Amino acid sequence: MVKNLSINCTGKQFKVNKYKIHKLVNALIKELNFSITSLPINIVTTEQIISINKSYLNHHYSTDIITFNYSGDVCNLDGEIFISSDDAKLNAKRFNSTLKKEYYRLVIHGILHLIGYDDIKQSNKIIMKK
Repeated sequence: MVKNLSINCTGKQFKVNKYKIHKLVNALIKELNFSITSLPINIVTTEQIISINKSYLNHHYSTDIITFNYSGDVCNLDGEIFISSDDAKLNAKRFNSTLKKEYYRLVIHGILHLIGYDDIKQSNKIIMKK
């Protein structure tokens, strides 16, 4: 288990394998050379992600993931990841994948954001996808 990593699900309908997410994050730590001070990963409802998006980013819509890097440090993470379970389900269907794989993809995506990757510009999206 990865120290200082927690996975929280609001609602019983969200089934995630916390052990496998810990294994995934551990592999990312080794591959990308970062550490974790504190990193909650929160699986939330559409309503919750919209509320977070409005409150902190002034966006009035749902999104699949929101990340916050509280320290600004990209080597020793003190942050938080919010994943919308409903958007994850839509993504899985859209990409012809499973919900489990989509959760893993979103965890990776969120951690990449926390360690400094950006996907706003198309050129940066290509780098991030690699």
